[in-house]
Amino acid sequence: MSNLITPRTLSGFMELPPQEQLLFDEVKRRLEEVYRSFGFYSIDTPVLEYSEILLAKAGGETEKQIYRFQKGDTDMTMRFDLTVPLAKYVAKNAGTLTFPFKRYQIGKVYRGERAQKGRFREFYQADIDIIGDGSLGIANDAEIPAVICAALSSLGITDFTIRLNNRKVLNGLFALMGMQEQATDVMRTIDKLEKIGREKVTEELGEIGMDAEKAGRLLDLLSLKAQPEEVLSRLGAMQGQSAVLDEGVSELGDVLRYAVAFGVPRENLRIDLTIARGLDYYTGTVYETTLNRHPEIGSICSGGRYDNLAGYYTDRKLPGVGMSIGLTRLFYILNERKYLNTAWSAPADALILPMTDDVSRAVEVGAALRRAGIRTQIYLENRKFKHKIGYADKLGIPYAVFLGEDEIAAGTLTVKDMRTGEQRTLSLEEAAALILSDAQARGAQQCVKL
Repeated sequence: MSNLITPRTLSGFMELPPQEQLLFDEVKRRLEEVYRSFGFYSIDTPVLEYSEILLAKAGGETEKQIYRFQKGDTDMTMRFDLTVPLAKYVAKNAGTLTFPFKRYQIGKVYRGERAQKGRFREFYQADIDIIGDGSLGIANDAEIPAVICAALSSLGITDFTIRLNNRKVLNGLFALMGMQEQATDVMRTIDKLEKIGREKVTEELGEIGMDAEKAGRLLDLLSLKAQPEEVLSRLGAMQGQSAVLDEGVSELGDVLRYAVAFGVPRENLRIDLTIARGLDYYTGTVYETTLNRHPEIGSICSGGRYDNLAGYYTDRKLPGVGMSIGLTRLFYILNERKYLNTAWSAPADALILPMTDDVSRAVEVGAALRRAGIRTQIYLENRKFKHKIGYADKLGIPYAVFLGEDEIAAGTLTVKDMRTGEQRTLSLEEAAALILSDAQARGAQQCVKL
C-alpha cells in the first residue's frame, strides 16, 4: 500500500502554472509602475497582527470570516485587508513619516469565506492610500480615481466606469427621513441593492423602521440614472435642509471636477447614489469600479475616504482616502475570459542551444545577451535537437540561438524566429539588437485585450 500523500491545494487558494504566473507578475509590475509615477511609497506590513489591532473596528461578517488563532499567550489574526494594517502602521510611525503620506501596497490578504468561482480565501489586493495629518484636502479624493484610471489604462483596460458617491449625502438623506439613528443599518441595506433588488431592499428597510412610502422616495432618488451634473442639481435642490447633506453634495461636486482635471475621461465617471460601501470606517467619498462589458462581475476596484480609522491607535487625527484593486480576482476573470495577452508568458526572450559538448561559448554568449538587457536561457542538457527545439516551442520563447562548431569558428550566431520559422546568421551584436528590439516591442503591448 502506498504511503504517498496526494499533492493538493486548499480550496480558495490560487496556484498558477508558470506561464500564467509570468502574466500575473507583469500585471502586478505595471500597477506598481503607475503607483510610483504618482509619487507613492511602497510599504509592506505583516500578514499576522495582534487580534486586538486588526479587529478594533471589526464586527459582523468580518468577525465570521477571519483566520484567528493562539500561539502561546499571543492572540493573532491574519490580515483581512490592507487598510486596517495601514492605519496601525501610520499611527505607529506618525512621528517619522512625512505627511501627506502616499503609500501603495500589493500583498496577500485572507478571508475565511466560502470559496467559489472567482472568489478566493487567499488573494492579492493592490492598494493606494493618501494619509493626512490633521486634515486632508478634498482634491486628494479625486487623485485616487485618477491613479486607478491610469493603472487600468496601463493594462489596456479602458472600458470601465468609476462610480462616485459620498457617505455624507446618504447620511443627510437618511436624517431627513428620520432614520439618523439607524443610518448604519440603512447604509448596509442600500449597499445590497444591486445584489438583491429593490423589492428585497424595501422589505429590509421596513424591518429597520422605514415605511414603504419613504423607502420608495429614497430609492427613486438613489437609483437616478443621469449625467453627473443632473444628479448634483437634483441634490442641490434640497440645499439648506441638512448641513451634512450640503457638505456631501459640495464634496461630491469637487471630486468630480478635480477628477476630470486630473485627466480622468468624463465617460469613465458616474455619480451613483446607491454606492454605500458596507464597511463602517468610510466617512465621505466612496468609489466602485466596474467593467462596462461585464457588469455581472461586480466591482473590480473600490474604496473611499476614512477620517477616523487610525483613532483606535492614536489620538492624533490622521484622515485618509484610498482605493483597492482585487488583483487576484481581476486576474482570474481576465484569464478565464482569455483577455490576457500571452506576450509575457515566456520565461526568456532567447534560448541558446549549444550544438557542441563544450558549452563555454554558449555561456559567454548568454552572459553578453543578458548584459544587453535580454532575458536569456541556455539549454544545457545533452538531448537530441528535436527535443531542444521542442523545449523552446513549448515555453513560447520567441528566439532560438544555435551555436555549433561552424558558428563558433566564424564568430557568428544562427538565430531562428520561432514564430515565423525565419532563420538568419548574425554577429553577436546584430543578434542582440534584433532580439532586444523585438522584446521591447512586445513589452510595449497591452497586458489586456478587452
